[in-house]
Amino acid sequence: QLQLVESGGGLVQPGGSLRVSCVASGFTLGDIAIGWFRQVPGKEREGVACVSNSGGITKYADSVRGRFFISRGNVKNTVYLQMNSLKPEDTSVYYCAADPRAIYGCRLYESEYDYWGQGTQVTVSS
Repeated sequence: QLQLVESGGGLVQPGGSLRVSCVASGFTLGDIAIGWFRQVPGKEREGVACVSNSGGITKYADSVRGRFFISRGNVKNTVYLQMNSLKPEDTSVYYCAADPRAIYGCRLYESEYDYWGQGTQVTVSS
């Protein structure tokens, strides 16, 4: 069974950093484009960052570019989202998702992704 599990969320002060992780089971993350999304109650899910199946292409939402960084771990089935200079507006539930149909590159459209984790809460507050 294909499964994604996020971890690493928590409470952090504005300006702080946090790294969330996505671990896959049932398939190899290294062969698949992975995206990070976030959602707050009452709003649409927002694409934050994605990495291609090769790891050579990454994309970021304008709201996080230069502050967030997506990477593949040395452990092949792990993808990280490093979040720096966090702002209160970054508070959200963060989800990782897998797009097994992507052949080249990655996209930040929710509809492109077939498999989703359960999410991890990130709260930025003093």
